[in-house]
Amino acid sequence: MDQVYLEDLPLSQAQERFRQALEHAGMAGILGSETLPLDEHLVGRVLAQPVWAKISSPHYHAAAMDGFAVRARDTDFASATSPVTLACGVQAVYVDTGDLLPEWANAVIPIEQVEALDDQGRLAVNPRSPASIRLRSAAVPWQDVRPLGEDIVATELVLPEGHVLRPVDLGAIAASGHTALVAARKPRVAIIPTGSELVRPGEPLLPGKIIEFNSLILAAQVLGWGGEPVRYPVVPDEIEKIRATVAQAAETFDLILLNAGSSAGAEDYSARVVQELGELLVHGVAVRPGHPVILGMIKRRDRSLLPIIGVPGYPVSATLTGEIFVEPLLARWTGRRPLELQEVEAELTRKVVSPAGDEDYVRVAIGQVGERRLATPLARGAGVISSLVRADGLLVLPRGSQGLPAGARVQVRLYRTLEEISRTILALGSHDILLDLLAQHLAQYDRRLSSANIGSQAGLIALRRGEAHLGGSHLLDPETGDYNRSAIRQYLPDTSVELVTLSHREQGLMVRKGNPRGIHNL
Repeated sequence: MDQVYLEDLPLSQAQERFRQALEHAGMAGILGSETLPLDEHLVGRVLAQPVWAKISSPHYHAAAMDGFAVRARDTDFASATSPVTLACGVQAVYVDTGDLLPEWANAVIPIEQVEALDDQGRLAVNPRSPASIRLRSAAVPWQDVRPLGEDIVATELVLPEGHVLRPVDLGAIAASGHTALVAARKPRVAIIPTGSELVRPGEPLLPGKIIEFNSLILAAQVLGWGGEPVRYPVVPDEIEKIRATVAQAAETFDLILLNAGSSAGAEDYSARVVQELGELLVHGVAVRPGHPVILGMIKRRDRSLLPIIGVPGYPVSATLTGEIFVEPLLARWTGRRPLELQEVEAELTRKVVSPAGDEDYVRVAIGQVGERRLATPLARGAGVISSLVRADGLLVLPRGSQGLPAGARVQVRLYRTLEEISRTILALGSHDILLDLLAQHLAQYDRRLSSANIGSQAGLIALRRGEAHLGGSHLLDPETGDYNRSAIRQYLPDTSVELVTLSHREQGLMVRKGNPRGIHNL
């Protein structure tokens, strides 16, 4: 195949090209399975075989209450005015919850509903071992009894293949008579960060150096999606070292994520390494952020193939590349369905401009203001990792849309639950560190503050439009020297607002020590 170099290949075509290569390599389905002993560490694993019940649960008729096992017919006609007395050992036997019922019994009378009598007909000292019991109400068959197979019947399907195990599932598997299960093998994923400018967290951070944290994000994603990640040390921008590291990883892993070096710069070697070690399928997908994605196949020494994904270096691009390409692949390999985020309709609070040729992934903050659910676009930069931290959801603009106007109704894929969003206070406008302190304080009261820095004027306009609960503002009236009041009268003349002063600022110029240019306040 000819080299595909930074093309704007539509996402669907890139995915299809990757899928065909995986099928050719025999890696389009579950990679394999393993039999594992049943324990708590299996939560999150995917069943590679269905679980059929070996035994019933319960596997006998069991008492559901502490009391006396009886024949229901022996209690017929018992009433408050005409009680029935039953002889213990013959017509009644004491049982605790979970005990096996005698073969002749078909009901349990709770202990608090009987009068325990001694052999003289008086109330027994020990109500659990009386000579007889007196009943003032009749029992019905199977009253307070857990019949055999009430929960699970032997031979029935307990859990299907492809099911992602939860804590309760482990209990059901054990109750159905199993001590082990067959789970899909965890895909092993090598994460190789590259870049001479990168340093590990905690290492000295000099000018020109960048903390490497993409591998941490990617590894956490892989772990959450059912894979087994291994983070490699940072490899400098030297093609021989990158090539050797990739070739070594190819021998023991199922997937390689080669992070950074996927663009077209002088030290971007990822595409060349993939081409030299195997086949470069795609270099450049029409998505933003994440355009310089690389998809390829690497040859092992035994001539078998494994996939490699060249992940862009910017953290937002890297994270979205994981969601778009890695998660569906791991789902296929483990036999589960790809994850689907809940989608809700929201109203866009401001205009979004989008590249015409790309599928655009826009991070948004979501807030419920009155009856309106609002989506506010966050910072668009591919390097702004904080925008992912603050994002409540993702708005996907299809290729060719070129953007949307303010007020447009959009579908948002939620990162948070609707309940969390209902407890969210939406603050738009100018930002101040005090808002972060306020967010921390509100978290103690089960409330969340979501803020977007869109400027003071835009914050006031958002309040006027009913698009926010709070608007941050520090607009100075140069004629009066007063803050905000004039702006409120101008932008919110007919809106009832409460002006709360949270902080006072001193603003000025920062100069070199000694002020060598002699800059002074006017």
